[in-house]
Amino acid sequence: MKILILGAGGVGGYFGARLIQAGADVTFLLRDQRNKKIQAEGLVIETPKETFTIQPKTVTREQLKPEYDLIVLAPKAFDFEDALASVEPASAKGVFLPFLNGLSHIQTLDEKFGKDRVMGGVAQIAATISSTGAVKQLTDLGALTVGHRSAAHEKLARDFFALCEKAAFDKLYSENIEQSLWDKWVYLSTLAGMTTLCRGHVGKIASAPWGVETMTSFYAETCAIAVANGFPTKDSAQKRSIELLTKVGSSFAASMMRDLIQGNLTEHEHILGEMIKRGVEKGVACPLLKAAHTHMVVEQNKD
Repeated sequence: MKILILGAGGVGGYFGARLIQAGADVTFLLRDQRNKKIQAEGLVIETPKETFTIQPKTVTREQLKPEYDLIVLAPKAFDFEDALASVEPASAKGVFLPFLNGLSHIQTLDEKFGKDRVMGGVAQIAATISSTGAVKQLTDLGALTVGHRSAAHEKLARDFFALCEKAAFDKLYSENIEQSLWDKWVYLSTLAGMTTLCRGHVGKIASAPWGVETMTSFYAETCAIAVANGFPTKDSAQKRSIELLTKVGSSFAASMMRDLIQGNLTEHEHILGEMIKRGVEKGVACPLLKAAHTHMVVEQNKD
């Protein structure tokens, strides 16, 4: 199986490097400057437990050919259209495996390439690119959930998971990947909405007089939207999420909060705005989501 990964950032860089360690045939599609750096110095991965360097295969857009069985996309949601343009020379064949937040990207890919060519995937990792260009994993969390959305690519999906089983990260094959995508979305929209609205991590929120109550109410809103759209979150998953979202002493926060504080573009429209849209369409009240989204719109439009 030939795998193309767009970019070598926090998601693609880390999991791609781990797959290469496991013997997978992975090529990174890179911009010229990033390509030259990695060709000269290798791709450096820094984790809480180790630092290692690999020398991966790389290509630039001009060198792309339609020769890949799996095309992995993991850009920020606001860069998704540019990502599709970048992989266009390779997109005549192969199955797409997107690791993005929200769900609007799935609809876009389905419309452009057909559901038979679009797998589902959930990436769980806190990682960034350091000042030296290394992929820096910020916590021990590093997990992929993948699954087929069509019988046409089920074999490829399971073959890819077999490669993942050899790699040094947590992995799960979901027989209902669209449910898994919703489960992540309801959790992430709560985490992102609350940590940006409060400008504080989970522990600080949980320690506030009404923090746990507000966080729980926010999560209830997102769960209600999922139910209205036909994807109810299982009680066991809700229990795990509430435990993480209300843990006193936790330093966990959404990457959206880091982006907000650093003055970067954020994915608020794709994580919060799209969730509100799904709720409004089904008549679900979501005042906390709307408050968090309004806050982000104001923050992003200060200039």
